[in-house]
Amino acid sequence: MRRFIATALLCLPLAQAQAADLPSAIAAAGAIKVAIVPNYPPLEYRDPATNTLAGFDVELGEAIARKLGLRLVWQETSFDQMMPAITTGRVDAIMSGMTDLATRHGAASFVDYLRSGPQFFIQQSRAAEFADLAALCGRNVGTSRRTSFPKEIASWSDAHCPGKSIVVVGTEGSADARTQLKQGRIDAAVQGNETLPYIMEQEPKAYATLGGPIAFQFTGIALPVQETGLQQAVATALDGLIADGTYKAMLAKWHLSDNGIEKAAINAGQ
Repeated sequence: MRRFIATALLCLPLAQAQAADLPSAIAAAGAIKVAIVPNYPPLEYRDPATNTLAGFDVELGEAIARKLGLRLVWQETSFDQMMPAITTGRVDAIMSGMTDLATRHGAASFVDYLRSGPQFFIQQSRAAEFADLAALCGRNVGTSRRTSFPKEIASWSDAHCPGKSIVVVGTEGSADARTQLKQGRIDAAVQGNETLPYIMEQEPKAYATLGGPIAFQFTGIALPVQETGLQQAVATALDGLIADGTYKAMLAKWHLSDNGIEKAAINAGQ
């Protein structure tokens, strides 16, 4: 009899099995509120033709919500307000291309769903100036000041540019870095390698990558630290999408196949 009961429990539908792990407020509402800043294609952006939210994060987030038997309510905010929104309970999660960093674990826990890394790129018209990565030494390199990229560029420079350090120029975001690159105000830029194929497809012959990623990191769904049941439920839902092929198909659609993971992880960021 005990064996029969155990087997029956294992056969419960995924959404039903996970419902017990959801916070009562989310379960009662049947919805999860998720913060997003739609300015980081192909992960999240507003489709210029329809002004609707689009991108890998948008599709994956909605697929995870369906696995949980929930409706997803996107709440647009600014980057600076995302963490305060989750720590004060204004949202239940953040899914907006956020890097899982150990320094953020005091404020949120992360279910990691992508692997990426900062990568240098230049104007294609200036490619002859940059035979290799060493040509960046002593140059001005722009990147979003709100990310971990300035620190990672500086670390790479310390290791590879003795006596001729890269000058890191903090920008208001990736779009600002690309604008400054086009204007010649910086010599190179850095953004996550998961975004570059899309950007280069949208602006043919504008950019050229230089080398590969200079570090590796995880992108994660940020969730309240205390909601361990929600964290596990989201991780299980993601694993379900990996197992049924949905995740792989989404990666291919958004040119992110090289950035996929094999299994959800919680707080794997360093």
